Amino acid sequence: MTLTGTLLIGQTSVTGTQAPLHAIDPASGQALQPPYPGASAAQVAQACALAESAFDALRETSLEQRAHLLEAIAEQIEALGDALIERAVAESGLPQARIQGERARTCGQLRLFARVVRAGEWLDVRIDPAQPERQPLPRPDLRQRQIALGPVAVFGASNFPLAFSVAGGDTASALAAGCPVVVKAHSAHPGTSELVGQAVARAVQGCGLPEGVFSLLYGVGNEVGIALVGDPRIKAVGFTGSRSGGLALCQAAQARPEPIPVYAEMSSINPVFLFQAALQARSESLAQGFVASLTQGAGQFCTNPGLVVARQGPALQRFVDAAGEQLGKAAAQTMLTPGIASAYQHGIEALAAHARATTAASGQPTQSANQGQAQLFVTDAQAFLADKALQAEVFGAASLVVACASDAQMKAVAEHLEGQLTATLHLDDADFDAARALLPTLERKAGRLLVNGWPTGVEVCDAMVHGGPFPATSDARTTSVGTAAILRFLRPVCYQDFPDTLLPQALKLGNPLRLRRLLDGKREG
Repeated sequence: MTLTGTLLIGQTSVTGTQAPLHAIDPASGQALQPPYPGASAAQVAQACALAESAFDALRETSLEQRAHLLEAIAEQIEALGDALIERAVAESGLPQARIQGERARTCGQLRLFARVVRAGEWLDVRIDPAQPERQPLPRPDLRQRQIALGPVAVFGASNFPLAFSVAGGDTASALAAGCPVVVKAHSAHPGTSELVGQAVARAVQGCGLPEGVFSLLYGVGNEVGIALVGDPRIKAVGFTGSRSGGLALCQAAQARPEPIPVYAEMSSINPVFLFQAALQARSESLAQGFVASLTQGAGQFCTNPGLVVARQGPALQRFVDAAGEQLGKAAAQTMLTPGIASAYQHGIEALAAHARATTAASGQPTQSANQGQAQLFVTDAQAFLADKALQAEVFGAASLVVACASDAQMKAVAEHLEGQLTATLHLDDADFDAARALLPTLERKAGRLLVNGWPTGVEVCDAMVHGGPFPATSDARTTSVGTAAILRFLRPVCYQDFPDTLLPQALKLGNPLRLRRLLDGKREG
């Protein structure tokens, strides 16, 4: 497929009128063709107007129609073949196998949401039949279902050009809920975004749905994003990126005459707690697993283990020494963009210059521009507790070990932490009491707790939570991965004393959709 460098407003390819952006091959530093002119305010408004016009039709499609749309998008993405893989590799610097895996994940989650839509449990139907004889007052007939919020603005992420981008989890869950989507492509991979956007548009057209179900926009800087969030027709936002970017969108959304929810995944250092018995028994193997997780994908995962907390002593020193030996073998890796590489360098320089942090180990030196050299630093709990700057996220393969004098100090470190996506516990049977004492704190701090694993790698399934208290996300009640992600884009509506002929299919007396409904306090089926 030939790349055109155009916006996609519904089914129409349109040339933007604002400053163009170019993708940069981070491995070579060379600009990639074609240029992608940004959308004007009028073009943003046009995409939002089309989304609004498509909303009522999309939200009342049958469950089968909507599931078919999601499956059709997956098929169209797969049909792009090697062209998609090659462009994504060129724009991200990620290896081919990683992009192939990410394509499989993207299509898999689209098909997972198709299954969710067909099952219909997300409608959460509740029926309380009329009780005309009830005293002292009769009860009316009350029926509740979930409906879609409205058009959703989705922002592509830098570190997942497919799975958290144009047809990623936010788009899949919003479409599953019945919300049209307007995507702001990430500036790092516009060509990849165009290929996927055209695939989505073909699926929408093939399913006979209104063109406003999907649009794709580009833009340099934040003007397009702020215009998109500020448009009164947009009713929710999905975002994965930096804390500063997420907060800017939250502020814009709250400043509207009608504030809207922003579901932003932003910042997390994902603490790993090494308990004493486990550390004594297997410090070297723990170090090996830690370094593998830390350096995976140049450390550019939102679940990267950026903090290690453990009791000081010979066992922790063995862990640090073994991790340093492993890290010394780790080759420098190309990072996603020049900007990310620069920010990583500034972050590790700040830690290296910190008066109370010590550089414990470094990876192999960089060999070309935009590479990141892995780093491991060590500090003590008193220093960590005294300076909040030590828990700032460094996006890349860098981590800080915090040596604690006691279990009580480990808990103090946990209490001091900001909200996190994950918290990991490495323990043996003898550590259960110490872990049990720490769990209430970690439950308050993180969205996913792991035992004897590593936080990188997020399974797309029913039980997954990829979220957490601020600043991990802007709304700790939600997840951006897993089937519960659909709940972000729904709201309840109650129907009182409706004649059966006017009720939506999900609420009709005969239950034509064969849903498991809560009927007078008891679950049907």
